Amino acid sequence: MKLPVAELHIHLEGTLEPETILPLAGQNNVDLPWPSLQELRAQYDFSNLQSFLDLFYANMAVLRTAADFQEITTAYLRRADESGVRHVELFFDPQAHLERGLPLAEVIAGIRAGLDAGLARWGITHRLIACFWRHAPAESAMEILRTMVRERHAIDGIGLDSSELGYPPVLFREVFAYAREHGLHVVAHAGEEGPAEYIVQALDLLKVERIDHGIRCLEDPALVERLVAEQMPLTVCPLSNVRLRTVDTMAGHPLRRMLEAGLKVSIHSDDPAYFGGYLDANFAAVIGQFELSRGEQAVLARNSIESSFLEEPAKARLCAEVDAWLAAENL
Repeated sequence: MKLPVAELHIHLEGTLEPETILPLAGQNNVDLPWPSLQELRAQYDFSNLQSFLDLFYANMAVLRTAADFQEITTAYLRRADESGVRHVELFFDPQAHLERGLPLAEVIAGIRAGLDAGLARWGITHRLIACFWRHAPAESAMEILRTMVRERHAIDGIGLDSSELGYPPVLFREVFAYAREHGLHVVAHAGEEGPAEYIVQALDLLKVERIDHGIRCLEDPALVERLVAEQMPLTVCPLSNVRLRTVDTMAGHPLRRMLEAGLKVSIHSDDPAYFGGYLDANFAAVIGQFELSRGEQAVLARNSIESSFLEEPAKARLCAEVDAWLAAENL
């Protein structure tokens, strides 16, 4: 029996595997700098977040049609099912596709078709979150958000991602206020490369419901105390943190300390095609490194479910499945 989990920190564009990139490039007449799989794979040695983002944005140029977005969404959900994922809250970057001239309606329609197929085939429920680039002007995010609200595009929330350093959450205060006013959920990347202060800003100024990453919260004891008291969800991506060198090694990852502090932390895969594995690989890495007991694994799974935007009855059902998984240890 697989441990049932919710995946809440996953970028659709980051599931684009090299084996898919090159065929799509040929199909859509996109010229890439790397004509062979070997040369493309050689680019996956990152020194920091920006070196990853450069490749990330170059590769997504192969996505051109609604069918392409449906294909990669379905491919991700197939792999997620193998990892025990029962619910996903999928990120996508609208600015990355709009700047290439793709119609927003077509992008979202393709993703939604894939999500609906995943629900029908594997029973994976879903929410869709549009993430805005923090390195782009906040005015760009606001314009796109207004369009999505006005045209009633099928999104459930917004997020904030991309380069963190030098782009504090305060820049997007009005964008997030507008989203909340229109009934959208709000989350934000903070405290990965950026300081603990960015987490504080995300909480106080953006009024987020969830912090993506948040690993640098441990640098601020008062913030840790607040996060514990509020049970603010932190969606941590261990393999990503190591590959992007925000932590040097898995042994040095703060997950164990975060759990011991009582933080509401859960495990996710971020951009699995780039960082060495999907959710099951992230779980395997931390279980092996920190010798997590089944009880601790169950805590991480419950945290992911409780941190989701599912309705309470659905959360209760999934948590009951986690309890059944834990009880199966003694059978």
